[in-house]
Amino acid sequence: MDIDIPAVKAEVEAAFARYEVALTTNDVPVLDALFWDSPSTVRFGGAENLFGADEIAAFRASRSPAGLQRAVLRTSITTYGRDFATTSITFQRVGSDKVGRQQQSWVRFADGWRVVAAHVSLIDPPAA
Repeated sequence: MDIDIPAVKAEVEAAFARYEVALTTNDVPVLDALFWDSPSTVRFGGAENLFGADEIAAFRASRSPAGLQRAVLRTSITTYGRDFATTSITFQRVGSDKVGRQQQSWVRFADGWRVVAAHVSLIDPPAA
C-alpha cells in the first residue's frame, strides 16, 4: 500500500481545509455534505455521542454558532492508498486554556471525500 501519494494527500488536505472553514463559520450545509450520509457514520464530541448522519446533522443544526473560532496548533494528515485517510489536529479555542483534539477518518466515495468517523475532545494543557 502506498502511503501519502502526493495527489491523493492534496485532495484530502483540500477537503479538510474546506471542513475547517465550514466549521469555524458554521456553514452547516457544507458540514453535512462532508460527512458520509449513512447510519454508519459516527461522531463523538465533547458532550455528545452521535450515531448516524441524521443525529450528526441534527446536532449541527441546533448548535450555537458562537465561539467556533479556534487556532489549529498541529496537524497530521495521512493517506493510505487512494481511498482512505486520517486527519488529526490539536487546537485551542479563543479564551480557553484547554487543548482540543480532533481525529477524523475519511473515505473516498464516488461523490468525493467524506468523514465516516470523527472524535473531538478537550484536555487540560499538557505539563511543560
